[in-house]
Formats: sequence, C-alpha cells, structure tokens
Amino acid sequence: MKHNIVSYLLKRFLRFDKDQPFIFLSAVLAFLGIAVGVMVLIVAMALMNGFDKEFKSKLTIMNYPLTILPKFYGAVDKTLLNSLQHRFPKLKYSPYVVSSVITKSGSLLEGGYIFGVNFKDEESVNSILKKSLRGKTVHRFDVVVGRSLLNEYDLSVNDRLMYIFTQVQPNGFSVSPQLKRFKIISTFHSGLIAYDKAYSYTTLNSLQRVLNIPFNQYSGVHVFSKHPREMIKKLRKFLPNTVIVKGWWQDNVNFFAALQMEKRSLFIVLMLLILIAAINIISSLLMTVMNRRAEIALLLSLGITKSQIKKVFLSLGMVIGSGGILAGTLLGFLGIWILGNFDIVNLPKNVYPSTTLPLDLSVSDLFLIIAGAFIIVIISSYYPAKKASDVDILTVLRNE
Repeated sequence: MKHNIVSYLLKRFLRFDKDQPFIFLSAVLAFLGIAVGVMVLIVAMALMNGFDKEFKSKLTIMNYPLTILPKFYGAVDKTLLNSLQHRFPKLKYSPYVVSSVITKSGSLLEGGYIFGVNFKDEESVNSILKKSLRGKTVHRFDVVVGRSLLNEYDLSVNDRLMYIFTQVQPNGFSVSPQLKRFKIISTFHSGLIAYDKAYSYTTLNSLQRVLNIPFNQYSGVHVFSKHPREMIKKLRKFLPNTVIVKGWWQDNVNFFAALQMEKRSLFIVLMLLILIAAINIISSLLMTVMNRRAEIALLLSLGITKSQIKKVFLSLGMVIGSGGILAGTLLGFLGIWILGNFDIVNLPKNVYPSTTLPLDLSVSDLFLIIAGAFIIVIISSYYPAKKASDVDILTVLRNE
C-alpha cells in the first residue's frame, strides 16, 4: 500500500501542470543539463585517455621499453650482451651506437641523432623500423631517415644526405668537424614529427667505423619486454655497477604527470557542469513543494508519514537525474562512435598516423562519471525532499 502511494504521487508530480508550466520546464532543463554534462564528460575523458594511450605507444616504440647504458665509466660491450642473452633469453636485445649529428642538405640544417644498429636485432624491438624496411637489406653507409626530414629537405630515396658529426678530427694545426655522406634507402613514420626529424638509423659497423669505436663496444643496448616495469627490477639485480638500466617512462615522468593533472582538472571542471545542471533539480523540486504544500499537508493529515513524503521527492529528483545520466551516457557512447569513425575533426597527417580522433574510455572513468553524477543528484534531491517532509500541517491547512 505504501509503495503504491509513493508510485502514485511520483507519477502525479511528474505530469505537466498547465497552471504551473515553469515547474515542468525547470525539470526538463535539469534533465537536459545533466545529460549534456555527462555526455561531454564521457567524450572528454575518452579523448584524454586516447591521446594519453597514443603518446605512450609512440614513446614506447621510439624510446624502447628498457635501455641499458654505461654509468659514469665503463662500457656496454659484447661480453655483457652475451651474459644478458644467456641469463634472460626471452628478452629481445638490440645493441646500438649513437651520436648527435647535424644533417645538411643545401642551406638547410637539422639537428638530431644517428643510431648505428644491427637491423636484424633492431627490427625485433622496433616495429616502426621493421615496417619501413619491408625486407630491404641495409648496406654499409646506408641510412633510414624519418619521412618528415625527407620531405623538409625535398629528397628522395637513393639520394645522399650529409651528416656533420659533433666529434672533431685533427687537421694540421686545426680541428674540423667530421663529415660523412649516407645513402637514403628508406623512410619511417613514427607518428611524432619530432622523432621523424631527429632520428636516423644506419648499420652498426658503419657508425663504429666513423666514430672509431671498437666493434665489441656499444653506446647501449635497447631491450624489449612486454612487462618492462617488472623486468627492470630483475635486470638491476643482475647488471654490474658500471651500467644502469632505464625504463622509457623515466624520461617522460613530467610529461605524463602533466597529462594526468590536465585530465583531473578537466574532470573536475566538467563535473561542475553537472553540478550546475543539478541546481535546476533543486529549483524544480522546491517549486513543486511550494505549489503542492496544501496537498502535502492534506496527505500528512490523512496518515501518510513524513518519510514517505521525503521518499516521493527523493524519487522525483532521482527520476529526473537518473534519466539525464542514462541519456547522457548513451549520447556519450554515440559521440565516441561518431568521432571515432568519421573525419569530423581532422588531425594533421604529419603528426598523427590517423586523421580520426584517438578515443579510449576506461571502465574506471565511466564508473567515476556515473557515480559522481549520481551523488550530485542525490545531494540535490535531499534538501527539497527534507523541506517537503517538514511542512507544518496546521499552518498550511489554516492558511488554505
């Protein structure tokens, strides 16, 4: 019986009142405001996660999961590499030599790094480079450059590119920078223009010869692991004190911390939209209470309890708010699908591998959005419900 009374009153108060249309309009605005707020928050969080994931995938490929480097002294040599391969056979290794260089074509100059690698090993840890070679054989003093660098210099495959090394060589009574021309045999596209311009790859022997480095010594070793955060602890226990191992995330701590801070700030700001929309719930319910005071007093005098009246108005706010949350969630998923499948927002092709927006909505973010919206709706509904249950029966009936 009690449940039927609450349901009856809930349906009655939700009806459009011709005498008081602003009450219904306020409820509709609250519904729409919450729906739009939830939709925008879902799409925004999906965008933030998508870009975060996209940048992480690019940084992981070009920075490698793990890198073994010499400490203040010593070197990473063939002996250490053999020990690692014997101790951790499931990991993939790519020894390399690196040098900072300046590339020159005509009057154009661009700073960057050239890596000397064993391409067979490098392809096992670098999918971007593997895709760019497509079975090509790299010979001595051949080079693979980024597509952006090739376009900037207006060069083509099989053209030659001048590299100016930072190491100098004696020349009589003076020193001069070391110069070497490399033949371009292929290009790669990492998805980040900074890497495409800065990184070049040649054979390990070629760079060792140019830099006069012994063939059994390296600048470091790139290591591929599916679980780098776990493997870095094991490698640190095994490696000698003359070398260190770094994870890709350690060089990008500030960048990803800034992304996380931006994501939290955006979440809080957009949640305020839902809070503002919830004010319409308060105003709508308060207008309903003021308009139905005589009816509420009469119901209380007939035996309906204050808790039932409170439940009616709490349910009324929850129906408006929950409807908005559900509609906003559905619209949010629809927006994600549209933005992910159609080129509504075009991304620059020279920066991103796809022209569509990267979207990735996590379950935890979706739960936080819905839970946060529900809490706001409950809080917004409580005060008007409490106000309705506190109606003074004698005063209202006497005045009416």
